[in-house]
Amino acid sequence: MTGQSNAMDSFADGEERITDHLELLATMGRDFAASLDIDKTLARAVARITGHLDAAGGALFLLDEAGETLRCHACCGATEITGMTLAADAGIVGRCVQNNVGEVVHDTTDDPGFNPGVDAQTGYTTRSILCAPMSVQDQRIGAIELINKRSGDALFTDDDLHVLQTLASSAALAILNARMAEALVEQERVRRELELAAEIQRSLLPEPGDDSFPVHGVNVPARTVSGDFYDFFALADGRICFNLGDVSGKGMNAALLMAKTASLYRCLGKTVPEPGRLLAVLNDEIAETATRGMFVTMVAGVYDPATGSVRLANAGHEPPLFHGRDDTFTAVPAGAPPLGISPSPVPGVPLPENELNLDGGALYVFTDGVTEGFVDGGDTLEVGGLKALIREHGSATIPVRLAAVIDRITRGDTTLRDDLTILAIDDGREAENRPVGNETSSEDGGEVLLALTVPAQAGRLKQVRGAVAEAMSRCPCDAQTARDLVLAVDEACQNVIRHAYRDEAQGEIVLEIRCEPGRLIFRIRDFAPPIDTGRVRPRDLDDVRPGGLGTHLIREVMDEVAYSAPPGGGNLLRMVKRMP
Repeated sequence: MTGQSNAMDSFADGEERITDHLELLATMGRDFAASLDIDKTLARAVARITGHLDAAGGALFLLDEAGETLRCHACCGATEITGMTLAADAGIVGRCVQNNVGEVVHDTTDDPGFNPGVDAQTGYTTRSILCAPMSVQDQRIGAIELINKRSGDALFTDDDLHVLQTLASSAALAILNARMAEALVEQERVRRELELAAEIQRSLLPEPGDDSFPVHGVNVPARTVSGDFYDFFALADGRICFNLGDVSGKGMNAALLMAKTASLYRCLGKTVPEPGRLLAVLNDEIAETATRGMFVTMVAGVYDPATGSVRLANAGHEPPLFHGRDDTFTAVPAGAPPLGISPSPVPGVPLPENELNLDGGALYVFTDGVTEGFVDGGDTLEVGGLKALIREHGSATIPVRLAAVIDRITRGDTTLRDDLTILAIDDGREAENRPVGNETSSEDGGEVLLALTVPAQAGRLKQVRGAVAEAMSRCPCDAQTARDLVLAVDEACQNVIRHAYRDEAQGEIVLEIRCEPGRLIFRIRDFAPPIDTGRVRPRDLDDVRPGGLGTHLIREVMDEVAYSAPPGGGNLLRMVKRMP
């Protein structure tokens, strides 16, 4: 009976131990499931395991992402080694991880893998070690190591190892799940940040005008954020600044450089309308602050709807295409390298510029994502395909033409290999409606500083004054002379509104300023009934009646003043200011 009783007691003890093991495993599972702080949960798990197996101390080591270092993330008991790092193959714990096999070391002095340096640092004597790897399938995560069993004969057993391996496997699965959850949270955070960045990028693009507006653009990102950009905005004199650029690389760095370049252009373009000079300023700024190896290819220009002329600079970008009314195409090649590669060798020297007159045609500026975009059959669109699409839809409005190009590349299940961005300046509608007599060709030569058409309304004179002042800033005259010239032009335009149109709201004024060597030429054209030029003369300054002194001011400021009746009707005032 005694033998049977002992057997029953042994069986009961075994069941109790199994129950204790299962309870600990369940408790750890609840901890891992309920806690969002994996480090604190691991620390509690190490403490529970150490106490359950009656060890003097325990530590949990995790393998770094490179698989080169083991770091103690949690420990309890006799020593405090949290934060300690070891080579991935160092000591008994390293051997355990590398072989993915648990070990029982009864006497550390007999094991050549034991590293006494840890004891030297802590002052504690390690006599025996129990170590089990943490892994999920073939993915190694780390190991749990226990030291110096306190009960019985002070030796760990194989049963202890089996228990530790089960608990270590549970911890490994929990750690892997926590890492996956953390990765999902990080992915969601990045996704939201990218969406916010994309929203900010979209806000940097200009608002589209109606179909009659001469400039339109389209941007389709290949990813959430884009490295392409375009912009256009009107200046005070009626001209339209435009640009299109492509930042090297992909992702957030390219998106940030895109936002910076686009913002700088819009800010500086209103005060530095010359595209070559503006790109030189942008180049120096980007070269100074951009991440090494990044650059921007860019086309910037100014379009004058009144004359059809375009002045542009190309910094390493795809050659824009000019589609003339005769159905021919002309490419405008780059005259300078991309922005940001190196600072300008001579500060202040503008990039080379091209000038062309659209004369009823259209100019297309695009990124290489358009010409290198895949179309049906796996071929790329190429420049020839782009020309064919432009010809095919040549009678449609510019928005329809651009939509046809984008649709050709994005049709079906084709994956975009790069961002698609295209901008067009259409001079056709403007050429049809351009007032007679506003052509740049005249008996006068020189550089056109300003060509502006405005309604003959007093409320538009502020715009005229601003445009003239900006034009004067680009010619060789002192500040006082510039102010006098602005005032003289303002008086002349007031006379047109009051006396030629007699304050009718339907008239137009066409203003042109040219710069020749030694003189400035001002031409103010209206389309009112012809005036009696013999009656246009300055009043005697002794006459104290109000009004009527504008003509006197004009003749005091200008060196030549002449009225004429141009072909097509209306009146033309030609004024000349000689310059030193």
